[in-house]
Amino acid sequence: MVEYKVSVFTANLAGAATFNDVFIKLVGTDGESERTWLHSWTPSFYPGSVPSFSVSCPKSIGNISVIELDKQPLPLFPEDSWFPTKVEVKSPEGDDYNFPIYRWITGGEVQRFREATALRAFEDTHHLGKYSREQELKQREEDYRWDVYLEGISHNIKAEDPFSLPCEVRFSFTKTTEFLFTAATGLTELKLKGLSDCKENWTDIDYINRVFCCKRTDISDYVQQHWKDDDFFGYQYLNGVNPILIQRCTALPDNFPVTDDMVFLHGQCSLKSEMKKGNIFLCDYKRLDGVKTNTIDGKKQYLVAPLVLLQKRPDDELVPIAIQLKQTPADDNPIFFPTDSEYDWLMAKIFVRSADFSEHQLNSHLLRTHLFAEVFAVSLLRNVPMVHPLYKLLIPHTRYTLQINNLARSQLISEEGFFAKYTSSGGEGKKTILKRSMSAMTYSSLCIPDNIAERGMKDVPNYYYRDDGLKLWDIIHRFVQGIITYYYKNDDEVQRDSELQKWIQDIFEHGFLSQADTGIPERFSTVAELVKFVTMVIFTCSAQHASVNCGQFDYGSWMPNTPITLQRPPPTTKGTTSEATMLETFPNVSTTVQGMANMWLLSKQSSDFVPFGQYPEEHFREEIPCKLIKDFQGELEVLSVAIKARNKNLKVPYTYMDPKEFENSVAI
Repeated sequence: MVEYKVSVFTANLAGAATFNDVFIKLVGTDGESERTWLHSWTPSFYPGSVPSFSVSCPKSIGNISVIELDKQPLPLFPEDSWFPTKVEVKSPEGDDYNFPIYRWITGGEVQRFREATALRAFEDTHHLGKYSREQELKQREEDYRWDVYLEGISHNIKAEDPFSLPCEVRFSFTKTTEFLFTAATGLTELKLKGLSDCKENWTDIDYINRVFCCKRTDISDYVQQHWKDDDFFGYQYLNGVNPILIQRCTALPDNFPVTDDMVFLHGQCSLKSEMKKGNIFLCDYKRLDGVKTNTIDGKKQYLVAPLVLLQKRPDDELVPIAIQLKQTPADDNPIFFPTDSEYDWLMAKIFVRSADFSEHQLNSHLLRTHLFAEVFAVSLLRNVPMVHPLYKLLIPHTRYTLQINNLARSQLISEEGFFAKYTSSGGEGKKTILKRSMSAMTYSSLCIPDNIAERGMKDVPNYYYRDDGLKLWDIIHRFVQGIITYYYKNDDEVQRDSELQKWIQDIFEHGFLSQADTGIPERFSTVAELVKFVTMVIFTCSAQHASVNCGQFDYGSWMPNTPITLQRPPPTTKGTTSEATMLETFPNVSTTVQGMANMWLLSKQSSDFVPFGQYPEEHFREEIPCKLIKDFQGELEVLSVAIKARNKNLKVPYTYMDPKEFENSVAI
């Protein structure tokens, strides 16, 4: 007889233990063990435990490639859920085998897990390995089915509620508890202040300070002090929550008839000369044109589709020089300038900031990060088994995404959700904006080097989103290139990998609706194509999401800077605005505080936050991939130190793309 030492690791999570009997079978190239009860006289599988057991075989079973696990309830004990992280096996020959699990085991069915060495389908030659692979994908196709939430946008997982999601992708107990607590305490505070049901308008801008006075950040305080300033208005296009709209302007749009004498009063320069120097920039909200707006508390709301012209001054500050609030030039659609009266100019900027809320939330945030991250995750889980190198590389970047998106569909963008109740673009409007955003989507716009180049923003000063984002892209790209080229030695191996090709085909069909003009590949032909696409996936799910998510409370908690709706139409003539009309235009008290509560919830980190590039789950086993992970983490550490050092000298620090400050995945 020979003995195999088996060590079973249970996650150190609330509820991860099992009191059921656990059984294991070892399967090798030369045979297999009996199904063996992992018996102990005391409870063995409690959170954080690593009990060891002995499994006997008549002779060596060769290289172990598969283990089979199952658990059965004891008499009088209910069936429970167990979360093992991995199983380690030491053979009588002294070889070590590692079997990653990292999932809930809930029933009594036999579960098969592969040894950690990555294998593509065409090199998986063991008959039971092939069978295990096929059965895993067959079950995953059942568990992860596509659904259509809204025709014309990317598809999503079919799930009625979080409890109908597979256990392995749900929130942890800690995440669930903290998420619900944050939501409940925010609303409780509002109710105690008597504000959440108040339908009155604001009568004094200082009264807004009463809302969330105990929930402030250094940046939200800065926003409150500087929200009226032109240079801060321009700064937010570079480093606020929507840093991907602005583009360098080389020719004015035909529907934005600004002339030199309108913006340069003393003839000191011209638009043509400033454009030639690269000093003129445009923000065009054309996606919002003609969108049907919401009705809140029986009152029609307003949303405009402005055009904003900005200039880089000699001091390198970016400031607005002209604003047209609607797309079509007309006598009742004046162009506003900094030389207009205080409230004419301020109101024009307020309407722009409100438009930016809808553009940011629905396009930059929801569609371009949340919904695409879900597509990447669902396709991975449907088409790629755990033993595949792509699964090992990408699975940390899917954590909690499916549940947070399920909650978003039920609580934020549903017919009775936050958007429908409290924002100008709720109801039909949000559907129109999402569809228009989807129809304009391109692959290049998801790749930050291409996107920066296309928008002409390579050399704009003080653009920290670009600076940090490009450095992160390069670090991710080097890491991905190292991993991918370790497993794929040439283009032919990429083309032969049927699981890899199914992954991208599902993304092309369900994520980008089979639209070839998006530039999204329908299949991978080269190693370089694969490396770039996987880099984009990781960047989108992590850094890009952080850039459009993490600053929501900083920049949106002071409502006048980011009104989520407006109650009066935009001014049609100059000289008709005042502080009183501004206060009447702002959302009412109830809408304001609901918006602030929502931004607080969506900006709050969970205590089980996993910083970018940290991989507590050990999916890779081979020496070179493990070294590449350490090198990757080292580069991220260097970047984090550099970002912190730079931020010490900034009036408004840009922290959102510091690798220590954002997560691996779209988890909030």
